[in-house]
Amino acid sequence: MRLERIDLRVVRLPLRGRFETSVGACHEKVCILVEAHAEGVSGWGECVAETEPSYSAETVETAWHVLRDFLAPLVFAHEFADASETRTCFSRVRGNRMAKAALEMALWDWHACARNIPLHRLLGGTRASVACGVSVGIAPSVDALIHEVEGYLGQGYRRIKVKIRPGWDIAPLEAVRARFGDVPLMADANSAYRLDDLKLLQQLDAFDLMMIEQPLAHDDIPDHAILQKQLRTAICLDESIRHVDDARHALDAGACRIINIKPGRVGGLEESRRIAALCAARGVPVWCGGMLETGVGRGHNLALATLDAFIMPGDTSDSRRYFEEDITEPRATMDSDGVIPLPDNGYPPCRERLARFTERVLTLKP
Repeated sequence: MRLERIDLRVVRLPLRGRFETSVGACHEKVCILVEAHAEGVSGWGECVAETEPSYSAETVETAWHVLRDFLAPLVFAHEFADASETRTCFSRVRGNRMAKAALEMALWDWHACARNIPLHRLLGGTRASVACGVSVGIAPSVDALIHEVEGYLGQGYRRIKVKIRPGWDIAPLEAVRARFGDVPLMADANSAYRLDDLKLLQQLDAFDLMMIEQPLAHDDIPDHAILQKQLRTAICLDESIRHVDDARHALDAGACRIINIKPGRVGGLEESRRIAALCAARGVPVWCGGMLETGVGRGHNLALATLDAFIMPGDTSDSRRYFEEDITEPRATMDSDGVIPLPDNGYPPCRERLARFTERVLTLKP
């Protein structure tokens, strides 16, 4: 297969409400959608880069540039037998994993559609549904947090993740544990702490957390290894794991006991499968994180989470968690048991909704 056309779109969707982490707060989702065309079939991918270089050095504008000027020409010049070949095809472009992931996932989606196979089955998934956890942002008060968590548990979510930062850590976790007993609970710091905060982080052991996600610097492995030895609670690495070699270095160093795999951050579905395979061979559990994706990116996350290595509920929540109106039809919808069944035809965008939320379009051809 050779691609005949690539359409890049910048879309802007309002969130249902403010979502705040230690990095900052947002009220809307702005992202690039990639549509790859060949042989009368199209496939979709989503770039998770944000408008500011806060979570990652990549942004919407840098990803647009790299997709347009470097990755698209490489893809047009390559004849693909399989979407996994993008890893080699893109090797001359360093970094820019979010941009790479968007185009790579569009190619995976194209191959699934062209072969009339559900994406999760093409990836090697063994399940047709995914158990859901939910990520709860920093709330204006502990009472507001308790009310929010109560609502999510009532909807059926199987795991609660609470965002924390210095000054918003002990009290909220203590309150959630006291109110909801042994609910599966984890904390996500988004790199908000330092090794100097060891004594505070050790206090989190009292709350019997599933894990503490990325407590230290976004690019750190050595200090996490020091910290993990001082904690009973498992550390989960997220931002520190950019590719399979990072995962190997982290596991060799004892820097974590769990890994969060975000395909949009690590360069796509093939790199995600490589990380998952490494972790499975080491007996290390993994789960699929999220980046406030629209239904397009959420669909890829759900497909990945059907692989056997993904044994923990991820941040693969119902799209209504973030959006009153998503762009795909069907939407990713969770049932009362906290599970999202995957449709055989995936999550293609609704053209009418897509048009309303699109700000910019660029068509590229060989």
